[in-house]
Amino acid sequence: MQEIVKRINHWINVLPEEYKLMSEQEASKRPLPNKWSKKEILGHLCDSAINNMARFIKIQYEEEVYVIQSYNQDQWVTLQNYQALPVNEIIDLFQALNKQIV
Repeated sequence: MQEIVKRINHWINVLPEEYKLMSEQEASKRPLPNKWSKKEILGHLCDSAINNMARFIKIQYEEEVYVIQSYNQDQWVTLQNYQALPVNEIIDLFQALNKQIV
């Protein structure tokens, strides 16, 4: 578990620095119309953190065997509208969610 926490902390620190090197335009560019931009990829990591946090909490108190529910990743990214958000807001969300998981 300590190794997992160490890796999450690594990405909490490193990933935002990588994104801060990019312009807003570069972070928003989609390589193809049906592919996510770098902002949307970071947003997807936020969505994963949201879903995983709920799983980590529920697995600790549910009496029945916990069944992992999947989620529609593309719909989450679309509905969260990460493409329209400033990259700094997505970075802040990413860091906050992952710090809470740690």
